Amino acid sequence: MTETAFVLIAENIARINHAGQVDKSGIDYITHPERVAAGVAQHGGSTEAVAAAWLHDVLEDCQVSAAELAHAGIPATVIEAVQAVTKIEGESLEDYCARIAANPTALAVKRADLADNTDPARTAVLSAETRERLAAKYARVRALLGFPHPA
Repeated sequence: MTETAFVLIAENIARINHAGQVDKSGIDYITHPERVAAGVAQHGGSTEAVAAAWLHDVLEDCQVSAAELAHAGIPATVIEAVQAVTKIEGESLEDYCARIAANPTALAVKRADLADNTDPARTAVLSAETRERLAAKYARVRALLGFPHPA
């Protein structure tokens, strides 16, 4: 399978499984993985990182398993990165971030994910309370991952 093929498979899996979902502002959810994948690509991410960006929320938010990703032809390295960015119920934020930091592909995906989640154009439509809560949460994640605070 070519590298381009598994990125297209990842995109297709994301589009199918996020269909009908909306984000906190009521926008089609698929636009988030789409922007994260574009952000990873824009910063020189590998094809594995772009595929993982498309899939970064499917294990957590959809009825998709790692085994199903493998069966669809997604490489193990991509699945490992997706698993690294997938929150585990009851897991501490420190353990979650340590798992991400240990996987360079997951780290590239999380950097783009945080950039999208904190984009002022997106957060401006949220309530002040939600904006403040998310800003504090994402600032802590940035600090744990060693990312600089955005300008």
